[in-house]
Order: sequence, then structure tokens, then C-alpha cells
Amino acid sequence: MTAVFRFELLATRGKLRRGRYHTPHGTFETPCFAPVGTYATLKGLTPEQVRATGAELVLANSYHLHVRPGAERVERLGGLLRFMGWDGPILTDSGGYQVFSLGSRLRIDDDGVDFRSVIDGSAHRITPESVLEFQRQLGPDIAMVLDHCPPGDGDAELQRQAHERTLAWARRARDLHDRWGGSSRGQAVFGICQGGIHPELRAASARALVAMDFDGYAIGGLSVGETKAQMAVALDACVAELPADRLRYMMGVGMPEDLIAASQAGVDLFDCVVPTRHGRNHSAFGPEGTTLKLRNQQYADDPRPLVEGCACYACRNFTRAYLRHLSVCNEMLAGTLLSIHNIHFLQDLMRRLRDGD
Repeated sequence: MTAVFRFELLATRGKLRRGRYHTPHGTFETPCFAPVGTYATLKGLTPEQVRATGAELVLANSYHLHVRPGAERVERLGGLLRFMGWDGPILTDSGGYQVFSLGSRLRIDDDGVDFRSVIDGSAHRITPESVLEFQRQLGPDIAMVLDHCPPGDGDAELQRQAHERTLAWARRARDLHDRWGGSSRGQAVFGICQGGIHPELRAASARALVAMDFDGYAIGGLSVGETKAQMAVALDACVAELPADRLRYMMGVGMPEDLIAASQAGVDLFDCVVPTRHGRNHSAFGPEGTTLKLRNQQYADDPRPLVEGCACYACRNFTRAYLRHLSVCNEMLAGTLLSIHNIHFLQDLMRRLRDGD
């Protein structure tokens, strides 16, 4: 891995790792939570507002951007950073989770995936190679390989097939990445560990990916229907096989208790739509693991901020009563303010994990 992409391990506390990841467009501290801007935007927020929450890395989705507006168009317009006005590192997901979530609209074979657009019904095909090409055109700092992400509670045979297919696709992606010059061309590529809730498959997947020598390693297919106990076992099986000098990324996890548990298990990076989706649905992360449903009558005369001592813009300036008023009236500002709070809440959680608070 070229020096421009570098994971710097600064300290450990048990399995929890305090680190820093270097990219061509800046560094981010780990453990890190990356908010998700699926269509090259965090819904309802400007890049400046996202930065003010403490976020250092954002995620976009190459599957959705391939469908609309098209990766070639984004490339012509200067790449994702210029297109979306973000001045820091960006990671793009490959679309593997969408393969799972849009199951009735696609066909999977060993070469790739046929699917129909949820926008206009048009037919598309993606392969491990085309997914990397889309991401090369989009220009993020970190690109993900195409993976087959089955339901977390899928039967053992389905998990085995997805595991084997994901590794075969990873090999093809790795070979293409090497032919293009590897990360020296300015883009790191991460492999994705699959295997469902089966620790032996998870461990085998991690070992095989490490042998391919990816720039970093992701753990996919968790938080998709399995129990927390099953998640913990599968996660431990992956982490035990991953090298200490590479970034470890758990995909699609965003609830505070899950972020704490996974960080303490040795994971460095997370992403999820939860904070902004909760915000748009009038919910806020509250004190001591609670979730505040701002449309509830109990907040109608509540003069307190969402969380006492929270330094986010929403908590510094507005009361629960006002935020309830906005929510009940379906004002756009409600989703914006609650999303700002939720992202800031998770950034503050990451900071406290890093600092040992």
C-alpha cells in the first residue's frame, strides 16, 4: 500500500484501537463514524453543516450514482469531491448491499448481477470489474469490491455460496486494481468479508482476503437480521484474522450500542444511514441510550435541549419544545436539526471512545 494511504495505529486499550488513516484528501481519526450521503449528499444538510458535526469522512453509493446521474457524468464534472462540494476523504460502497435489498429485481450469477433500476426500470449489469470502473470514474479515496450480501439469518448453503462468490469477485477486483497500478493511482480498494453468522466461514473469508493483500478490510453482511450475540461471534471471528496494520471497517452499523461494542472488539470504521434517517423521521439520540420521539406530546412544553451538555448546533440553540413544534408541523428544518444532532452525537461518541472517556 502506497504511503499516501496509511493506517497509523496510535494506541490500544484491550482490543479497542486508537488510530489515524491517511488519504490524498486528508486524514480521519479512528474509531470513525462516516455519515452516508447515498446520492452524493447527506439529505437536508450542506457539506459545511456536516463538517461542523465533526465528521471527517463521508460515504456515497456507487450503485445509486451509476443509475443516476451516471458515473461518467460525475467524472466529466470533476469527480465526487468537486461534484458534491466535500473537501475531505470519501468512501464509496460497491452496491453489494443493494444486491441483497433489491432481491426481487435482480439475478445473480458467478460473473455478476443483472438488475433493473428502481428509478425507471431500465436493465443494468454489474460485475466486479465494472463496479471498480464506476468507482474509478467517481474518484473517491476508498473504493469497495463487489460482494454478495445474503440475509444474516440465511441458511448455511446460501451463506457458503455467497462466501465463495464474494472471494472470487474479490480476486478479480484485486487483479484489476493491480493492473491499474494499485493504490499508487490515488485510490485504495478494500475487500469485504462475508460468511453470515458462521464463524468458520467468517474466519476463512478474512484469511483469504488478507492473502490477497487489500488496502483495508471490511466486514459486511452484519446487522441484517441476526441477533446481537450472533453478530458478536461473527465479528470476533473476522477481526481475529485481520492484520493490525490495516483499517477494519464494519459496514452499515450506526446504533450507539453497536458502535461501542464493535469498537471494543477492534473495529476502526463504521457507516450507516441511521442518524439522518432517524432525523427525517423526527427521532433523536438521547441521553443514556434513549431515543427521543419528538412528535410525542411529552415534549410540547419541554424547555431542555435534546441532550444536556451536547455542543451541536441544535442543542445549543433550540429546545425540545421547539423541535417538537417543527416535527408536528412537518417543517423541513426539523429533519435538518435532528440530523445535525444525531450525526454530532455519534461523532462525539467516537471521540470519547478514542480518548477513553
